Amino acid sequence: MNDGEIAAWHYATRKPVRVTWKNGVVTKIENLNSGSSNAPADSLWIAPALFDVQVNGYGAVDFQRDDFTLDDLLTASRKLREHGCGKFFLTLITADWKQLTARFKRAKEFHAQSPELRASVAGWHIEGPFLSAAPGFHGAHDPKLMLDPTVEKVNELCDIAAGDPLLLTVSPERNGAIAAIKHAVSRGAKVSLGHTNASADVLKQAVDAGATGFTHLGNGCPRELDRHDNILWRVFERPELTVSLIPDKIHVSPALFRLVHRTLPKIFYTTDAMSAAGAGPGKFKLGAMELEVGEDQIVRQPGKTNFAGSALSPIDGVFRAAEMLGVPWQETWKRMAEAPAHFMGLKNEIAAKQPANFCLLHMADQKLERLHTVTPFTTQ
Repeated sequence: MNDGEIAAWHYATRKPVRVTWKNGVVTKIENLNSGSSNAPADSLWIAPALFDVQVNGYGAVDFQRDDFTLDDLLTASRKLREHGCGKFFLTLITADWKQLTARFKRAKEFHAQSPELRASVAGWHIEGPFLSAAPGFHGAHDPKLMLDPTVEKVNELCDIAAGDPLLLTVSPERNGAIAAIKHAVSRGAKVSLGHTNASADVLKQAVDAGATGFTHLGNGCPRELDRHDNILWRVFERPELTVSLIPDKIHVSPALFRLVHRTLPKIFYTTDAMSAAGAGPGKFKLGAMELEVGEDQIVRQPGKTNFAGSALSPIDGVFRAAEMLGVPWQETWKRMAEAPAHFMGLKNEIAAKQPANFCLLHMADQKLERLHTVTPFTTQ
């Protein structure tokens, strides 16, 4: 849909607007009179397409494979679009270093070949192998493959990204991590802390070195924590960090979800989706790991209690977050659309001269009845 025009209620202003776009770019936004004959139906709303900075796979497609194809990435991208996500960061998790960089290079090649992928894959997130190998803190990542970050390895990742937005998740207590964080930031990468049991002092050193985020707070840590001193409390004392949360009611309990919002000023949402997301219950792979997903949408390694990514769809994340917080969906939408893009220094808004990349929501009593995501590659 490269050209079009739609009248709908704007999710942020709660007022009616008419949006016109041509050649895939928004050309005009007009405010409408809610009482006029050209006002939209009360049920139709418009909002920026969702933006997810942590997608490990989607729609039965696993990005952690050596043999994934361009068609696989297109399939995952289109499935994400069906579920409200117009742009995402393709995420690669801990693996053998040569395998990891080879997968990154392969994904970059597909990205260069496909205008559709260039429009949907907004950047790259490397979550590992610079993570804590301690039990609980390594999560589903293989601790045997963890490495200390070095300037050389950071340079290799930045060179592969070749100027594309790049997010690195790092445990700052690893040897050489503070210097590596500082260097990564100097190369233009964003650094988020995660899968870490760093002390308060080390967290401060990481922030001083340029780290600005914390990856999926409440996860990548043991199920049982010291009530007096733990990674949650330490992050609560670092309000300058922008934290991501998985709003599925599973990875973060509703009570903790609400407490984080009361405590920290800068929050955005991510699905941390793996191949089961958008695919239903069953058995799936995340790299070399065999995973099971039940009707409850919990992703686990067979016989283990820890979670291994999520089966959450982006659109469900918005409405589950709203339910946990007891607020209208419009208030949580921005945390899964504009806020993650802003964290990465990018724009994701409905504005003149910006890409036509938005969702049309047909609502009834605050419940979603139908969703349509408009991008230049939407076919209908």
